[in-house]
Amino acid sequence: MLSRRVLRTKVVKAVYAHTQCEGLTPAASEKNLVASIDKAYDLYFHLLALVPEIAEYAAERIRIGENKKLPTYDDLHPNRKFVENKVIARLNEDEELQAQLKARKLSWANHRDLIVALYNALIRQPFYMKYMASDERSFREDAQLVSDIYMTMLEEFEPLDRVLEEQSILWNDDLGFLLTMVSRTILSMREAHETIKLMPQFKSEEDLDYAKSLLRNTIAGFERISLLLDNSMQNWDIERVALMDQIILITAIAEAENFPSIPVRVTMNEYIDIAKCYSTDSSGGFINGLLDRIIARLTDEGKIVKSGKGLL
Repeated sequence: MLSRRVLRTKVVKAVYAHTQCEGLTPAASEKNLVASIDKAYDLYFHLLALVPEIAEYAAERIRIGENKKLPTYDDLHPNRKFVENKVIARLNEDEELQAQLKARKLSWANHRDLIVALYNALIRQPFYMKYMASDERSFREDAQLVSDIYMTMLEEFEPLDRVLEEQSILWNDDLGFLLTMVSRTILSMREAHETIKLMPQFKSEEDLDYAKSLLRNTIAGFERISLLLDNSMQNWDIERVALMDQIILITAIAEAENFPSIPVRVTMNEYIDIAKCYSTDSSGGFINGLLDRIIARLTDEGKIVKSGKGLL
């Protein structure tokens, strides 16, 4: 499921887009946010269908070899372990997964060059060669092989990056997290279970409302919190602060003010980590110090009040 970290990151990006697009209404920005969140879930299903496509190409190569006029011994006695992988077969047969792919109109059919490139890269991977050389034929080993493909090969595979970018600009930064979701799905599969336990889009039904509310509160309080930041930076002009740092700070403060059940330390840690990924090298330390000072001040003034178990 999509974590709160992913949702926070998408809100930060939606706020950034809102500030850069003149005439963009809060309602339109919220619609774009929801579309981005939905698109990330699309990628989850899209990736689950990718390794089966590689296996189908491998099976096609075997069929071509067997049908040669003068086949070699290897052509007639191919190692079929990968193409007979039980986990890949389960992915191909799972009715809910196939229904999701059809409903979302997701397919790799028009990207044969990518599938060929992935296959050629896969057969050179040490973990794949070890798998193919092993005499073991277990569901667990099959699942580990498929998980290794997702976690070892795909995040840094440039041809895949290019194809995903062509299909949706909203997938630019989602790949790493969604690969982890896919791997967890694969490793949770059991041979005795006929269906795959696909991950829900959210951990809680409240998560989408949280993201939309965070966006609305951040946009509504943007100018007020910007002024608060400006007044809190001694001998430092806010205009000299990177725009992404400003937006991360403003979103963090909006969360601290408007979500009493979320601990302050959780909010701070989340946005410090987001800053490390999406802003300058020094952003984490800068945001940590300034955010700590501002939140302490707002707490003392009674403007940040936390409630709930462990927060009183």
